Amino acid sequence: MSGEHGVGPERPNILLVMADQMRYDCLGANGNPLIRTPNLDALAERSANLSSCFVQSPVCVPSRQTFFTGRYPHSHRNRVNYTPMPEGTVLMQRRLQEAGYRTGFVGKLHYYPPTREHALATGFSDGAIHDGGPCDEYSDYVAWLRDNFPSHASDYRRCRDDRANPFTAAIPDEAHETSWCGRESREMVRRLAAEPEPWFLFSSYWRPHSPFEVPQPWSSMYDDTQMPVPGWVGGEYLDSLPAPVRVQARRGDAEWARANRALWPWMYRAYYGAVSQIDREVGLTLATLDDLGLSDSTIVVFCSDHGDQMLEHGLVDKNVFFESSVHVPLLINYPGTVTPGRRTDLVESTDLLPTLFELCRLPVPRECQGRSVARLITDGAIGSPYEKRQFVCSENIIPEVITTGNLDYRHVKGHGVGGIRHPDAKMIRSDRWKYNHYVGNGEELYDLEADPGELRNVAGDPAYAPVAASMRDALLGWMITADEPDQIADRWLI
Repeated sequence: MSGEHGVGPERPNILLVMADQMRYDCLGANGNPLIRTPNLDALAERSANLSSCFVQSPVCVPSRQTFFTGRYPHSHRNRVNYTPMPEGTVLMQRRLQEAGYRTGFVGKLHYYPPTREHALATGFSDGAIHDGGPCDEYSDYVAWLRDNFPSHASDYRRCRDDRANPFTAAIPDEAHETSWCGRESREMVRRLAAEPEPWFLFSSYWRPHSPFEVPQPWSSMYDDTQMPVPGWVGGEYLDSLPAPVRVQARRGDAEWARANRALWPWMYRAYYGAVSQIDREVGLTLATLDDLGLSDSTIVVFCSDHGDQMLEHGLVDKNVFFESSVHVPLLINYPGTVTPGRRTDLVESTDLLPTLFELCRLPVPRECQGRSVARLITDGAIGSPYEKRQFVCSENIIPEVITTGNLDYRHVKGHGVGGIRHPDAKMIRSDRWKYNHYVGNGEELYDLEADPGELRNVAGDPAYAPVAASMRDALLGWMITADEPDQIADRWLI
């Protein structure tokens, strides 16, 4: 290696695999006895399994930009899906590119504008984009469908009506977006590996994000499985929630789900099938690393940008601070360097960028607000001094919370969206306690030891007033100090 931070053959490649809206508990290695994830389970066995990882926003774009900047959403200011990044934002791929890496991406990015050209301008050397939904006109996957499966190009989310699972996709497995993402990722690995430089690949799956359609054979994989469907949540419970959460629970999609309870087991079966389909593709990609002789020289990360409520608390999708939305899987594998095993220390998604940079012997950017856990996962062999986190934080301001499906999210200063103001909500969580604060709309406090399902809000109970006050102080302390590096120079200059 040419100097402490020079590029050399010892520098590892990085394969970062991200699922969209995958819960922490939907992985066999994380204790789910029903789901079939043999490849990810095998990866977990030889990885550091960071089992207490929490995202800093339960929404796609703010969370992803935190992974890629190491900064909190209120700091990187990309708070809502499909908004432009602030001028001057430097993402992980640009920093790696400047350090001599070739960089590639496949799948979902959620940048704005949602084009491949814009993505390349952020520091990727190569890429194939598929953001789905309203962005299909920019999708490389949809363009591929037009050339190879034209009959499915305009309705690739259509379901069949001749299967037991009503969420069975009409599109065949080989044409599905998950299969496409896996194939393109493996082809990208081969192209990147053909060059002498170390490489970084972001392999980003659209699934298991809703809607729940999934192709055969995955749609029938769990036909005979008794699914752990949540219990019924009535109006009295919903009325007890803080206003922003209550409005979220009464949105059209949540109301539709509550009115169609017979579909709940099938939604779970489709969701599990989508995870198992991703598991196959990840397994094939890891096999490609083996075939190319790259497994020992590549850091492999598997994670999710946030979870999914899956009807818990009467909610669908995410946008809230319940564990099902903010607790995510995080596996880090680097043979011979990262020591396999479960780590239960609290970890944030802000911590991934500094951890990867220390594993690659790159300087951690001063702007990064996360803490490297390299020393924790290498048994002290690599990394800056490690200090166990006492708290993790999350925040959310997305206007989806206060709409009913209308995509016009125009914000009017002083009046909110559609005349409803939704001030920035904050969460702080310790090993035992979770405290959520909604400006002008109340608070929540949950004892995660006594109430792991987060069903009893004790914020208003006088017996818990000292705990609520302590957590509120800790939240204020985080808000005051999070941006310290942005505001104070390393040293005074005269």
